[in-house]
Amino acid sequence: MKRGMTIIIVLLVAIFLSACGTDNEEETNTQNQEGTSSESDPTNEEQAQETNATAEEEVLVSLKNAEDVVVGTATLTEDDSGVSIHLEGENLPPGTHGFHIHEAGVCEPPDFESAGGHYNPTDAKHGFEHPEGPHAGDLENIVVSDDGTVNVEVIADMVTLEQGAENTLYTEDGTALIIHSGADDYISQPSGDAGDRIACGVIGE
Repeated sequence: MKRGMTIIIVLLVAIFLSACGTDNEEETNTQNQEGTSSESDPTNEEQAQETNATAEEEVLVSLKNAEDVVVGTATLTEDDSGVSIHLEGENLPPGTHGFHIHEAGVCEPPDFESAGGHYNPTDAKHGFEHPEGPHAGDLENIVVSDDGTVNVEVIADMVTLEQGAENTLYTEDGTALIIHSGADDYISQPSGDAGDRIACGVIGE
């Protein structure tokens, strides 16, 4: 009789230990799953940060004069109003100057004619005051101070920095920023009678 009781007790203990082992395995698996989920969160956060960084990307453009000296830096960013161009420059001739986006990303001194005409994917006329204008690359004039410096922001609301999109500044030929010697009159064809090209910088170089 005692032997029978002993066998029953041993079996009960074995069943209890087996049940405890199963619970421990389930708890371990749950912890592992939670750990995996926790570890995946930073990756998702990093991906989100990368996406945000791309959306807020800044494009820097160095503008050089005919002597191959940097006289300006433009910072391009994009928001709902278009592409914002913040230009900071020095050692430029004082006065009002035409400022445009041109259709080729090539800046060969001294005349920078290699940049082609104004960026004009819509085949419009030049000038904000022309009834069939403006070009997508037409920008407001900039004013250089008597000390040769400029710090101004203009908006290009007909273009985008998004590659492959309509009116993108990242074309097969590229695009460039040009500062002219004179003011753009906003109506004369084909470029506003703005004079010579005195500084040039390739966008996205």
